[in-house]
Amino acid sequence: MAGSSFGTVFKITTFGESHGAALGAVVDGCPAGIALDESAVQAELDRRRPGKHGGELNAAVTARTEADRCEILSGVFNGTTTGTPIAVLIRNTSQHSKDYDSLKRTFRPGHADYTYEVKYGVRDYRGGGRSSGRETAARVAAGAVAKALLASRLGASFSVTAYTLRAAGVSGETFDSSVIERNSMRAADMDAAQRMAAQVERLRAQGDSCGGVVECRISGVPAGWGEPVFDKLDAELAKAVVSIGAVKGIEFGAGFAAADLTGSRMNDPMRVVSDAGCGRSVPPQFETNNAGGVLGGISSGADIVFRAAVKPVPSIFKTQKTVSAAEAGYENAELLIEGRHDVCLCPRIVPVIEAMTYLTLADMYLRQCAAGER
Repeated sequence: MAGSSFGTVFKITTFGESHGAALGAVVDGCPAGIALDESAVQAELDRRRPGKHGGELNAAVTARTEADRCEILSGVFNGTTTGTPIAVLIRNTSQHSKDYDSLKRTFRPGHADYTYEVKYGVRDYRGGGRSSGRETAARVAAGAVAKALLASRLGASFSVTAYTLRAAGVSGETFDSSVIERNSMRAADMDAAQRMAAQVERLRAQGDSCGGVVECRISGVPAGWGEPVFDKLDAELAKAVVSIGAVKGIEFGAGFAAADLTGSRMNDPMRVVSDAGCGRSVPPQFETNNAGGVLGGISSGADIVFRAAVKPVPSIFKTQKTVSAAEAGYENAELLIEGRHDVCLCPRIVPVIEAMTYLTLADMYLRQCAAGER
């Protein structure tokens, strides 16, 4: 299988399946001298842990629980990266593979079962194998390494904050970053979070699921990152985020609303703020941010803002029409999925989107350094 690696200079390869013995990631290209230990990786994995949102187990969002304990196997000595490949292992401990016995020949609607079967002629039907959302645990582990690198280079002004903007048809109307980790939906609006959670619970009782929108705000990226043609910063971020299985769309800044704007409303006015006579060169400021912090594929110095559309969980507890593989070909079938499944993925995708953002920015930073550019 090709396509399990991501990045150019800061490069990761993930491995493992949902119901295999373990999964993990190998990070190559991380410079030596970065402070890193298992606790830093574990902190990010704990945020992604199934059922662990808002500090407590939330059955309305998910039912499967995993310890997700990480082991750093190489590349770190005495709490510092050595410049050699960093391998992180996460063992699976809560597999219920028997829940999937009925899926040996039957394809789940909305999942990658059929396409994997067509492409490879064989598939791991236990939870989807590599197509399972569990693969994202390896991304989060690798993202923790990228986060440590960026924090060491960009300092306290740098931050990546993702949160649930919309879920189950309920949208947040205010932004308070301090409440994101204090509610089960990881929303930045506490009132909206409660309404989201209530709607998720109603859908769970009905055996159904829902999707939503996750917004990500990035501060502290200097102007000048990214390439102007194929390797645009927003294009690289888009590839990273859309590579997450449940993400079906992405927009930056004004996004699709830009199609209905005029140029005079879309363009972000630029002004120079006085340096109070200090004689320093002061970067221009943008009065609005419809561009989402990227112009011509290159960071402008403004906050980078994007939103990702997350589809409803395909594993629902309702009878669905599908097909099964038979000796003579395919035959019609009906399927009622069993097992433990999420109702809404948005809270768990928040740390995954952050991880893919860290990985993209770490790679772009090192590419900038390698080119000797400002």
